[in-house]
Amino acid sequence: MSTQPNVTNDLSTLLDKIKDVRIAMLTTQDQDGSLRSRPMFTQKPDGSSALVFLTDKDSAKVYEVKKDSHVNLSYAKPDDNVYVSVSGRANAYRNQAEIDKLWSEPMRAWFPKGKDDESIYILKVEIEKGEYWDTPSSLLTQAVAYVKALATGERSTSDDVNEHAKVEVK
Repeated sequence: MSTQPNVTNDLSTLLDKIKDVRIAMLTTQDQDGSLRSRPMFTQKPDGSSALVFLTDKDSAKVYEVKKDSHVNLSYAKPDDNVYVSVSGRANAYRNQAEIDKLWSEPMRAWFPKGKDDESIYILKVEIEKGEYWDTPSSLLTQAVAYVKALATGERSTSDDVNEHAKVEVK
């Protein structure tokens, strides 16, 4: 039994896993070297190898990614047993045309001046690699894996119960 996940270059499957998960935990490195995470609202993935967020230009995360652009994004959809981890490099910048495209009225809660607020920055994470775990929540699927483990005396392989893969972007 192999415990190593499949390795693929198919970014579309990874993006498909997170398309409906709007909140990611963004992890950066703080100025003292410790890791720091905070929730971020993901703009709808567009099929490119980047994930995009709107943020405040004076936020700690902007300072942190300018110092060290390596970041991690974690996505979870517990009701569907889907978990995704994305590693990449972040860049924070201002581009009004992109902000206009990304803007939605609920963003006003964070940016009360609207889409023309000069404090709005784009935080773009170019995906370098990712990993996902997708376990069917069906009780029947889990019961089959349980019965198989009882009958064979071996734990089920990831292919029996879930989908687990590493994605390396080239």
